[in-house]
Amino acid sequence: MAKKATAKSAKKAPAAKKSKAKKKGLTKADVVRKGKQLSNWGKWGKNDELGVLNYIKPQDVVDAAKLVKKGKVFRLGLELDENGPQKGLFGGRYNPLHKMLATGTDAKAGRQDKTVGLRYADDTINLPTQAASQWDALAHVFAGDKMWNGYDADLVDSNGAHKNGIEKFADKMVGRGVLLDVAKYKKKERLADGYGITINDLNRTAKSQGVEIKRGDFVLINTGQMADCLDKGEWGGYGGGDAPGLAFETVDWIHEKQIAGICSDTWGIEVRPNKTVDGTNQPWHWVTIPYIGIVHGEIWYLRELVADCAKDGVYEFFLCAPPLVISRGTGSPINPQAIK
Repeated sequence: MAKKATAKSAKKAPAAKKSKAKKKGLTKADVVRKGKQLSNWGKWGKNDELGVLNYIKPQDVVDAAKLVKKGKVFRLGLELDENGPQKGLFGGRYNPLHKMLATGTDAKAGRQDKTVGLRYADDTINLPTQAASQWDALAHVFAGDKMWNGYDADLVDSNGAHKNGIEKFADKMVGRGVLLDVAKYKKKERLADGYGITINDLNRTAKSQGVEIKRGDFVLINTGQMADCLDKGEWGGYGGGDAPGLAFETVDWIHEKQIAGICSDTWGIEVRPNKTVDGTNQPWHWVTIPYIGIVHGEIWYLRELVADCAKDGVYEFFLCAPPLVISRGTGSPINPQAIK
């Protein structure tokens, strides 16, 4: 006859079963393996510094310009001022420092009359290139000791990026833009921090909006996070804390769709928290920039564009978003424009 289970052994059984069923999480090795699987290195030659911007052809720009029907322009850039989202949560980034070099009070006091013979105002600004709405250059993130197209990471030194610098994009950031309002599709004003947007979310959002993602598109993702912060008048952990964003699996979607740029209203596009089980931070970034070769548009102000797209049901537009021509820069602040 079988012995009856004791109370002690009965309590242990569920715990043992739970431990056995525990799933393994994403590791650094998984991230590197995925990066190599999706790598575009060499696709456009060994000297390429544009990455997937190569997908945009002159006819694509012509076709995108034909999307302008109303002549309505939406600014997608956040204000460059001391009230921005950077609080030093990542990399010691800070908000723009704006200083006046000459003012109207100087003029009225006659201080410029004898020196330059002209009454004028002048100012200066000091800021990290990622202080507000911005593009990441392909020199911004490394995969081990390499960056986009296999260039050595040490080609970015104290004088800047000698390969894959932001100036390479000076005449490239124009084309068809598509807004995917994932927050609206999920019936939310704002997606929750830590919510990972899946491939299904992206595809179903596009379908619900009646829009098709095409080769060479710039895809803009609305999570509602920035609008929520602006409404509250408080950035909180926006500049490096938890956030809704793209789940790691979406690297496959980005590669398959052959889009030219991925942009969002969040600080870093991908979901946070997002560390692998062995501590690798920002795993999505590891794959997108250095391996796939896609630029990131981060901290984009989407509020007016989101409202207009919801009103007229048109989620495609002409996008014009050139970076500042910063020689050897790893990023650039921008004021992108969507024109419908």
